[in-house]
Amino acid sequence: MLPPACGMFEEEIQQILKSVVNIKHKAILSTIYPGGLRIGELIKLPIKAIDSQRIQIRIEGGKGKKDRYTILSKKILELLRIYFQEYNPYYYLFEGQGSSKGKPLTYSERSISAILAKAVEQAGIQKHITVHTLRHSFATHLLENGTDLRYIQSLLGHESSKTTAQI
Repeated sequence: MLPPACGMFEEEIQQILKSVVNIKHKAILSTIYPGGLRIGELIKLPIKAIDSQRIQIRIEGGKGKKDRYTILSKKILELLRIYFQEYNPYYYLFEGQGSSKGKPLTYSERSISAILAKAVEQAGIQKHITVHTLRHSFATHLLENGTDLRYIQSLLGHESSKTTAQI
């Protein structure tokens, strides 16, 4: 079996996620991959973006200032509830150190990249994997499982199907 175009198998993604012990770190990576989120979208994600009734994530002002919905599994929703009870964020879903009700701070891109790098190392994966690799893997795995390219395009927030097809 050839590796997917992005170079990651679904099993490798699962290994990475299983290697993370810290609930906040697990919630961060577990939200990025199955939602196909960009790192900048994740760090600016307000709590209100999680629609637990429709089991979706509302991305507002993504790349190109576009709004979109992406998928949220029930399993990830349950993980987010556990995380929320432990960390009790105020405004952003994932807040940085020093956040308070009067001054919510976003989590840094560098911190999220470091979380992923540590998880990849702990999982014993030798590939160079970035946070954006998780986004591409999300799209590739959906495509490999027969999901319509136009639906994937809308989940990723791509204007052109050509951009999505390059994944």
